[in-house]
Amino acid sequence: MISYDEAGAMLEEIAAEIPDEIFKGLNGGVILLPDAKLHPDSAGRGDLYILGQYHNDPMGLGRYITIFFGSFIKVYGFCSPGRQKDELRKIVFHEFRHHLESLAGDRSLEIQDAIDLDKYRRMHGSE
Repeated sequence: MISYDEAGAMLEEIAAEIPDEIFKGLNGGVILLPDAKLHPDSAGRGDLYILGQYHNDPMGLGRYITIFFGSFIKVYGFCSPGRQKDELRKIVFHEFRHHLESLAGDRSLEIQDAIDLDKYRRMHGSE
């Protein structure tokens, strides 16, 4: 299992892969938090973690991405460091897609996330 510091280093490497233009408007950058964050729909099962979040707070902190290290380790802690980096990259790219779509006024990924959550609810009887 990777440490918080190792995850931070991986996150920096992944961010370096992303062209500077993609960061436009992301005034708060990408933040790694130590927390594990359960999704409210986990309904006591403790199996649905929020791995990352895109934030657009026009009245306060602006636009930024948070990655939840504790959640990441709960879901991917058993994987090799190489696989963990691949999964972290997927999470970061997913949140950047939210950022780009937000700038463009597009909600496609937000809608897809809602569809995926609805599937989870039906599968777990929490409609």
